[in-house]
Amino acid sequence: MKRLRVWPQSLVGQIILLVALALFVAQAINFGLLLRERNRLELTGQTAPAVYRIINALDVRADRWPGQRARPDRPNRRDADGPDRRFLQFSTERPALTGKSRPDVEKRARAMFEDIGLSVRTIVAVEDDHPLPMRRWERIRMRAEGAAPTDRRGPRLLMAVEYEPGKWVTAQARAGGGPQRYGGWLTGQTLILYIIVLAPLLWIGRRLARPLRQLTASAQQFARTGAADAVDERGPGDVRELTMAFNAMRSRIIAMLNEKDRMLGAIGHDLRTPLASLRVRAESVEDEGERARMTETITEMNRMLEDILSLARAGRSTQAAQKVDLASLADAVVEDFIELDAPVDMADSDRAVAFVRPQQIRRALRNLIENAIVYGERAHVSVVREAHAIRLVVADDGPGIAEDRMDEMLEPFTRLEGSRNRETGGAGLGLALVRAIMAEHQGELRLVNRSGGGLEASLVLPV
Repeated sequence: MKRLRVWPQSLVGQIILLVALALFVAQAINFGLLLRERNRLELTGQTAPAVYRIINALDVRADRWPGQRARPDRPNRRDADGPDRRFLQFSTERPALTGKSRPDVEKRARAMFEDIGLSVRTIVAVEDDHPLPMRRWERIRMRAEGAAPTDRRGPRLLMAVEYEPGKWVTAQARAGGGPQRYGGWLTGQTLILYIIVLAPLLWIGRRLARPLRQLTASAQQFARTGAADAVDERGPGDVRELTMAFNAMRSRIIAMLNEKDRMLGAIGHDLRTPLASLRVRAESVEDEGERARMTETITEMNRMLEDILSLARAGRSTQAAQKVDLASLADAVVEDFIELDAPVDMADSDRAVAFVRPQQIRRALRNLIENAIVYGERAHVSVVREAHAIRLVVADDGPGIAEDRMDEMLEPFTRLEGSRNRETGGAGLGLALVRAIMAEHQGELRLVNRSGGGLEASLVLPV
């Protein structure tokens, strides 16, 4: 099973993804710091009321009440200068506090005592769910509203502090509400940040990528056909300079290729004229054997000239691609060889249609058949339809090609038989020309030795 590719391949996609990841990491760090500060503030808010009550009681010398408790029949009684004793209790023994231990509150309370210069011996803090007594002003307000006074239920914090040896003071306060929820707020903030940052970045990226895509398409078109449209010179300065350089290079290369084509045309014309003159003079030779040899040599020179010019012009064909049935095209080429009594046969093949330049495919197939006849005694032609390609196969009954020489045979002026004898082959341009034709069709020339002997050459054309 193929792995899911998450990383984008385009420049704009990679930039946006990197910025989005950076924003996410920054938001995560920001949220961590914010959560830490909120927790510290929340812990201070839970600890401060009990600490302030203890400090206030000690400041007004509340230690005058050791062992006393608030009387249940007079819960609202206060000393003239002292704090509300319903929230405080002094004792000479360590209070027996029950509930969930809060070491974080103990640590924070000690820091708060030290901040005001008050040294305490021991701090014990627990949390339970017992009700807290109502304050006097809360009772007055509820009576004015006609509601019955009730104790407030919720988390209660009990803090016992030994401020002197054997002297303890216990305070109670509200432990705080439930946990704060930051998820929705953080998500909204992140989305707004993404919109503010990524929207302009997306616009800039598209403005940057549009000329680059056009530049890529033009370069690919030039690689396929030898010609390409000029690229619009727009976008940021660096991209615009790159586009201008590409257009200048394109114009220069096209001018050089056009000059090469004109030169090849002139060479071909200048060489064909003396060859035609030699053919006329050969007809006047009385010796029939000598005349036949001269005519054959002139024909071979003409053919070699055509192969050289065709190979030099490869990739700049002026013939338009069209829809062609390759099975019918191969059958027509085989029929031409059969009329010349050449040892060629073709297997029955289904219809196989592709967009090709028919004259070039015809020439490539003819070159393979001629090689099969010369080196393999007989040519077997077939057309095979595959999932995403069509193969025109030419097999022979010869000795094949050594594996280490397969690539060498595709180079120009390379022959399997090295004697350079015209009777055993041409100038060694056939396979090189076929490979150039297949490259122009985005296809492939494939050479494989057959298991039963011989060579199988395939023209692989995409569909």
